[in-house]
Amino acid sequence: MSSSPSKEPQERTSLFGLPSFQERRFLLDALRTETVGGMVLLAAALVALVWANSPWGNVYESVRDFHFGIPELHLDLSIGHWASDGLLTIFFFVAGIELKRELVLGELRRPAAAALPIVAALCGMVVPALFYVAVNAAGGGQMDGWAVPMATDIAFALGVLAVIGTNLPSGIRAFLLTLAIVDDLGAIIVIAVFFTSSLNLVALAGALAGLVVFWFLHHRLRVGGWYVYVPLGIVIWALMHASGVHATIAGVAMGMLLRVVPLKGSGGWAAEKESPAERIEHRVRPLSAGFAVPVFALFAAGVSVSGDALGETFRQPEALGVMLGLFLGKILGIFGGTYLIARFTRAQLSKDLAWADVAGVSMLAGIGFTVSLLVGELAFAGDDALTERVKAAVLIGSLGSALVACVLLRARNAKYRRLWEEENRDEDHDGVPDVYQRAGEDPVGEEAAVTADPAAPGEGAGERPDSVNREG
Repeated sequence: MSSSPSKEPQERTSLFGLPSFQERRFLLDALRTETVGGMVLLAAALVALVWANSPWGNVYESVRDFHFGIPELHLDLSIGHWASDGLLTIFFFVAGIELKRELVLGELRRPAAAALPIVAALCGMVVPALFYVAVNAAGGGQMDGWAVPMATDIAFALGVLAVIGTNLPSGIRAFLLTLAIVDDLGAIIVIAVFFTSSLNLVALAGALAGLVVFWFLHHRLRVGGWYVYVPLGIVIWALMHASGVHATIAGVAMGMLLRVVPLKGSGGWAAEKESPAERIEHRVRPLSAGFAVPVFALFAAGVSVSGDALGETFRQPEALGVMLGLFLGKILGIFGGTYLIARFTRAQLSKDLAWADVAGVSMLAGIGFTVSLLVGELAFAGDDALTERVKAAVLIGSLGSALVACVLLRARNAKYRRLWEEENRDEDHDGVPDVYQRAGEDPVGEEAAVTADPAAPGEGAGERPDSVNREG
């Protein structure tokens, strides 16, 4: 019998396994901001619902529909549209940075690790859309809203987790974040392809030229002043809006143009402590999570919740398709996609988790708030009554998914707490959880290789791999 260990366990990909130390640190930093933003988002949605259904509901509508801007530039918009077309561009800008980082440095750069969230996200978008199509085909409804139940709102989901106090392990949180990033990419493609009005080619060419200038200043001239990029970004956004392509696409494009890998110095060592994308994301993410998205929710979530209005929502096939898509389509799609990955590939569920955990996270992904509300406005533009019912359906479907997810996840919270404590145990007080040292990682050494000063002797030796140093 050979004494060499079997390679089969090493070749398997662990579903919801512990992420690398560097990925975990980024994850916790990003989710900390999103969790606070999710709490603000929940509060904004609640204020919108209470305000819109109070005796001052007419004031809410007057404020939301108040127009201002520059008509000559096609920018005479209502406050509600300024929030959806303008402020949400900040949200999509951060989404573009996250997507670029995941593709270059994160889990999506490795096919084996990327397969799970990609397949799960695709199934979690296709199945809800099929639910919508089936309901509306049977009920004679409009097919325009098929994309409404496709999205997952990571901020809202994390806000729910913060409220119920669930200590999800890092592996599940990493999956949820990556799933949401892939989901956002799907939403971006859908908005760009299916919700583009008649094109103004001159304005579109101007927006593309602005993006080329953005790239040249950033990658070739290495210009770093915000006072250059903010005015340029506003010009690109205005031209994209005038072109007929939804203006939020400008935010995605600019986010993906940012460099996510630190520059190389002499000897292959990093000359920057953090990349421009990481530095900008740290500054912009709080603005997105704490202001842009909640303000959008404030002017998008104010729908009537009277008995008659709710009854109409459950009777309309468009609204019913959205509710069932979020509540049933998401869990069936994501859970089913994850199961197929485990069944037909060499991936296997982490030994610390069970399929009940997959069901809970899949249910949590049925919270499709921000992007679903945006797509609902785009899909039924011109039919205010139907738009209101579809918005109510998004709220009901998201609330139902949140409540069921809370029950499923709270039932496993004792297990999650033990896993979380094990992940964070640091008995030697060196700042690195013991679980990573037992796994053979050298996070401190890896970080030193990234941040060491190449001019300082004795602070590291050797060349960093080209795969780490490539520009992105």
